[in-house]
Parts: sequence; C-alpha cells; structure tokens
Amino acid sequence: MRLQDEPDLPPQINIVPMIDVIFAILTFFIMSTLYLTRSEGLPVSLPKAATAKQQQVPTKITVTVAQDGQVSVNRKPTTVDALEGQVRALVGENSEVLVIINADEKVSHGQVVTVMDKVRQVQGAKLAIATQKPQ
Repeated sequence: MRLQDEPDLPPQINIVPMIDVIFAILTFFIMSTLYLTRSEGLPVSLPKAATAKQQQVPTKITVTVAQDGQVSVNRKPTTVDALEGQVRALVGENSEVLVIINADEKVSHGQVVTVMDKVRQVQGAKLAIATQKPQ
C-alpha cells in the first residue's frame, strides 16, 4: 500500500563518481607521459645554437662530457683514452652510425676537440654535437 501524499522523487544521475573516475584516468595519462621521454645522455647544460637541426639516423651513440670533465659513452663512464675502442666496438659492422657529443657548455674547448678527434678515428662514425635552441 502506498500513501498518496508521498511526493515522487525525480530520477537523478549522480556524476560525482564519474568525475572521480575521469580524474583518475587523467592522472594515469599524465603520469605515464612523464616516462615517455628518452634520455640518451647524462644531464648537462648544452650550449645554444640558432641553426640547430634534428638529426635522423637509425643508430645513435651518445658521448657525454660533463662539467667536471668526466666522459661517458651511452651513460657508462669511461676515459678519453678508452673512448675510441668503445665507440669502435659499438659501431661494429654498421656503415652509418651517428655519434652525438653532449658536452657541457663549461667544458674546455680542448677537451671537446680531443673527444671529437677520438671519435673521428673510428671508421663509419658520423659526428654531431648536441645543442639547444635559444629561448
């Protein structure tokens, strides 16, 4: 039995749980895109060049020269003397390999030239220097 004086409640859609789900999905996508960036070198302060161009070569080797002079090949610390052998081993039989030098802007010119000279002695290695566009 139903009483006649009870008002009918209009149907309602509660959107609060839907908003919670949307925010959870949005948070997931934001957090996952933070891990999509590829970092091939160690963090250094690159010099700026207005004529910088993006290089498109399938195989890349990154040589990093940090501010304190520490040299790394693909994030593995090495010395300038062992650099040529390590790059030669990574190049292997590839006919076209791009060796990118990430040198901090505070590193001396002489040390960068020494690293470039070691890389140029490897057959099949093309040389590039990483820069940033000025903002």
